[in-house]
Amino acid sequence: MRTASNRKVVISVNTAWNMHNFRAGLIRALLEKGYEVLALAPDDEYRPLLQDMGCRFITMPMDTNGTNPVTDLLLLTRYLRVLRRERPFLYLGYTIKPNIYGSLAAHALGIPVINTISGLGAAFIRDNLVTRIVRQLYRLSLRRSRRVYFQNPDDKALFVSGGLIRPDAAYPIAGSGIDLTRYLPAEMESVDGRAFRFLLVARMLKDKGIEEFAEAASIVRRQCPDTVFLLLGFSGAGNPNAVSLERIKAWEAQGTVQYLGKTDDVRPHLAGADCVVLPSYREGIPRTLLEAAAMARPIVATDVVGCRSVVDDQVNGLLCRARDSRDLAEKMTEMTRLSPARRMEMGRAGRRKVAVEFDERTVVCAYLDVVGEIDREAQDAGKRSHWRAGRLRNLGRD
Repeated sequence: MRTASNRKVVISVNTAWNMHNFRAGLIRALLEKGYEVLALAPDDEYRPLLQDMGCRFITMPMDTNGTNPVTDLLLLTRYLRVLRRERPFLYLGYTIKPNIYGSLAAHALGIPVINTISGLGAAFIRDNLVTRIVRQLYRLSLRRSRRVYFQNPDDKALFVSGGLIRPDAAYPIAGSGIDLTRYLPAEMESVDGRAFRFLLVARMLKDKGIEEFAEAASIVRRQCPDTVFLLLGFSGAGNPNAVSLERIKAWEAQGTVQYLGKTDDVRPHLAGADCVVLPSYREGIPRTLLEAAAMARPIVATDVVGCRSVVDDQVNGLLCRARDSRDLAEKMTEMTRLSPARRMEMGRAGRRKVAVEFDERTVVCAYLDVVGEIDREAQDAGKRSHWRAGRLRNLGRD
């Protein structure tokens, strides 16, 4: 039974890094509303940062890339144990395994669930046995969810048409939102007398188009040998879809790209770029492109689900074909040939688009509205239960 003092909200994501970087605005808003926020994720160096914000962190080990059913059953058991002990009034799930196994555990315990589908990942890019299993698991885990947010209309349509979710539970959401006071337009430096700089910010995974970026860089450098191609992001080690560090180092040795490693603050790198590139195969709403647009940088991205939600072709960037390094090279070459004034206008158009469609405040308000609704319902149910218990006690005295 929900007690009047229970204001626990559980948020679960597959990494503490993801939670800190993409959900911090929501976490702060929940804490300001007086909720107790429990963060469930694998332990990493971002755990202390979440605790400093005011979260209570509970380590939830998970094999984020594995498909071993025994390991996943153990994960489900861990979720059941933690949620049974904590008894939150609400569970918020993000990323595949927290959405599936955390939701199954919450439903089994009668805890309301809000899911967010931030992207479908490699499992939905390919059509194989794993894809079919994941679809069935989504169908089981989402069918009783109070609300399921989708970061792009294509994913929402795919889940509804495939019968993976009730149509009345599916809602759009503008990604994780961007803090427009943190990501401010950066003045674009003149390229006179220096190399044009392309920047790709992503995990070093094949599905992010890292290989196509390197191939396109080789093509562009034949015509523009001084052009610089920068890679920034986690190495992707441990992911079967990763581009190995050895291969990236080989590209560096050839002078094709420069690998900058990872960073906790992408803004200086975006400010130093002339164009941001993302040749991904599929996205939810790519955070890196939102950050680039917020900082008024023109973009080259693939014409795929997620990317085209951020990039309007010839308005705030250029779209190219997926898995096509030659077309990517053509679009990047086209970008270098645009006048500085044209690139600046693309950047300003991107900033306007993010301000209108992807403001973090709008995203947070959407979550707070439904959280408040579930909170009130839970409190009312608790009051009714308390009243019934009191009536039974009084009848016993009579």
